[in-house]
Amino acid sequence: MSELTSPSQNHTSSPTTGLEEATSYLTGEFSKWKSCFDDQPALTQRFLEAQGRKLADSLTHQTTQVRFSLPDKVIISTPQASGERTQTLPVPAGLREQAVVGLIERIRKKKTDFLLRQRLDELESHVEPSVEVSAGLIRYATAFQMVHNMLPAGRTVVYEAAPDEEIPTIPVVDDLEPSSAITATTDVVVEADQEASEEGRGELIVPYVPAARHFYLPQWVAFDDQDHLLVNTVSEAEAHIASMQRFVQALHAAVSLAPYIIADPEYQQKRYGILGQLVNQGRALARYQTHEIIRTIQHRAAAQSLNRGLSLSLPYFDDQDLNIQSLNFNVIPAGRIMFVPAFVVLASRKEQVKVAQDTRLGPSTRKHILDELCTLEQGFES
Repeated sequence: MSELTSPSQNHTSSPTTGLEEATSYLTGEFSKWKSCFDDQPALTQRFLEAQGRKLADSLTHQTTQVRFSLPDKVIISTPQASGERTQTLPVPAGLREQAVVGLIERIRKKKTDFLLRQRLDELESHVEPSVEVSAGLIRYATAFQMVHNMLPAGRTVVYEAAPDEEIPTIPVVDDLEPSSAITATTDVVVEADQEASEEGRGELIVPYVPAARHFYLPQWVAFDDQDHLLVNTVSEAEAHIASMQRFVQALHAAVSLAPYIIADPEYQQKRYGILGQLVNQGRALARYQTHEIIRTIQHRAAAQSLNRGLSLSLPYFDDQDLNIQSLNFNVIPAGRIMFVPAFVVLASRKEQVKVAQDTRLGPSTRKHILDELCTLEQGFES
């Protein structure tokens, strides 16, 4: 771990320096606890992993009663002038069993993750070194389980940002990348492979359509790059979005418990892969629903059923809280007013002015909403 840079003589530091210091500190903490875990005997490691799985499951499901156990002994390495001194210290029997959520906490309605962090903080401040280290190992094992074992691993992907955007969400397609050789019986797709046909090997069997294979987790891809629905229903697409949101929530929970886990390469890979896919698919769902709204309005206008007013809830994906939100506005006030397509155009243009000036939205989200409003406008310009 590199040494922290000292402040300059005028006691000012650039934001970059502060970020580097924080990154260096978290990297050091991750390396310290990883080494401490690796120094434990195999039996202790398996015990810590079991406790980590139990706590990770409790955090995910927010259970009302959480218990965990500290190991009976731990190995502690202490720096010495002549090198590190390793010693095995027992954990007091009366402190091994720990309860996180009790009656008082349930009455106060505090969340499990907050209570677990609070309890581990207390244990890591204990006067007994063995208790302090045991609590730190429990924290590390729980965060490690949440990142490595609770969440599925995906493909190696590279995303690029769309023009005038900062978030990389568009998969970079490698023409030299080999096709998948996995043959799942439930979701295979048969493609014609010209070279294979010429050599007499038949057809190529792959588990997902080409558009899905470009993303980190193909099983949760519901739209291609043209916003065509790849699953049977919109509800199924929404379920895929919800699965990715839970994936991100698990990563956030791991960081909340042990902030240094961001230095784990596995965490970095999973966060990068799922965020790009979630934002891409969330926006695609919002655009798909916007086109459905346009078709519904056109159908109802042809049936003369929009002459008593019209208000819209335009869906969009907020890339800050990673959720589908709605932009609500009136097109025609309530009353006996004949529907004219120009009303939708005017309302869309007014909303574009408001959204462009709304500083509560991130730049990428504003651009996403403006694009949808332009689509709505173009649907009724004629």
